[in-house]
Amino acid sequence: MTFSATGPFPRRVVITGLGALTPMGLSAVETWDNVLAGRSGIGPMTRFDPSEIKSKIAAEVKGFDPLNFMSRKESRSLDTYSRFGVAAVQEAIKDAGLEFSREDIQRVGVTISSCVGGIEDYTNSVKTLLKRGMQRVSPFLVPRMLVDSLASRIAVRYGLQGPTMGVTTACSTGLTALCQAFDQVRFGSVDIAICGSSEAAIVPPMVAGFDAMGVLSSNNDMPEEAAKPFDNERDGFVIGEGCGIMIMETLEHARARGARIYAEVAGGGMSNDGNDMVAMEKNGIGIQNAMRVALYHAKQLLGIDASDVDYINPHGSGTKLNDKVETHAIKGVFGEHAYDVNISSTKSMMGHLMGAAGSVEAIVAVKSVDEDTVPPTINLHTPDPDCDLNYTPNVAQQRPVQAAMNNSIGLGGNNTSMIFSKPD
Repeated sequence: MTFSATGPFPRRVVITGLGALTPMGLSAVETWDNVLAGRSGIGPMTRFDPSEIKSKIAAEVKGFDPLNFMSRKESRSLDTYSRFGVAAVQEAIKDAGLEFSREDIQRVGVTISSCVGGIEDYTNSVKTLLKRGMQRVSPFLVPRMLVDSLASRIAVRYGLQGPTMGVTTACSTGLTALCQAFDQVRFGSVDIAICGSSEAAIVPPMVAGFDAMGVLSSNNDMPEEAAKPFDNERDGFVIGEGCGIMIMETLEHARARGARIYAEVAGGGMSNDGNDMVAMEKNGIGIQNAMRVALYHAKQLLGIDASDVDYINPHGSGTKLNDKVETHAIKGVFGEHAYDVNISSTKSMMGHLMGAAGSVEAIVAVKSVDEDTVPPTINLHTPDPDCDLNYTPNVAQQRPVQAAMNNSIGLGGNNTSMIFSKPD
């Protein structure tokens, strides 16, 4: 291998391809269009019988046929979360116009993560073990269930030889994967990164566990209106599934091949509350720290400061505590400018995609920069007095978006924040 990275470091990083598979659509384009229209992807749960638990709704991917993206043989060797990923990666690579025959495959990395990996296959294997015995468990179980199995699958599928990994930080996993890929590209480990996250965790153990925690909405009669981030009547989040993938590369590399550039990656920050495995620290110190680090990087790299951020896609889960604390944290970082920023939680439409949430919501932030349009927070009719910022209620808004911030918060106190800006 001839090391071909060029300085000076850090290098500028841009986004040239997007791919998504979500409750809002089977592509990034369809997802974005439905998000702007304020449509809901939430409905009755169909993956299993939820009659024993309080929450009976979910944001499921609908109409997905893996055979449109892979052979029947390959599909049988994958967990659903990997099937989602294979489809979204195909879209992102095509969108970016990448041809790996023209690239140094040792300079292409894959960072694709999941919160719980192949939990569907694991759950089914436990059932098989209990009913039919240990010798009936599939030999494919282990490679299908690993959190990094999708990343490795993509590397094998395209013959890529750069660093390949899955990282997990609970529900902030998707944004953490993007943050790690950003660092790999800007500091010269790779020239191109296929990055993002995928999740297919609408399975009995996961849903029952969240239901027992009391964090899921039980507005079963009106599923489309169940997710109400920042609304005074909110009663929890709606579990979802999906995948979001980006192609990141150096600005130099993208220009050399004439690629279309959606946005530039301006900064990223990560932190931990150091407080509790479940509850956020009451002042949001952890997510404030992540936002401040992202802003510090953006200032150093591109001269972007807090006053240049026009849109924030927050974690915005719809739980009583988190929305209030995140609002307080945004005020703590942005001061009076917090009231000038448009904020919107797309979890109001597509639910909480767990490990995939951060990467899909980052795609929304990137598209807002690219199209100068802010999507809405739907179902926001009775504002919470403690949540008094501009959450873009119910209708999308056109406005200049020079830079957008995306926040993700995970169990265990994990926080990640990233900033995307208009390219030169």
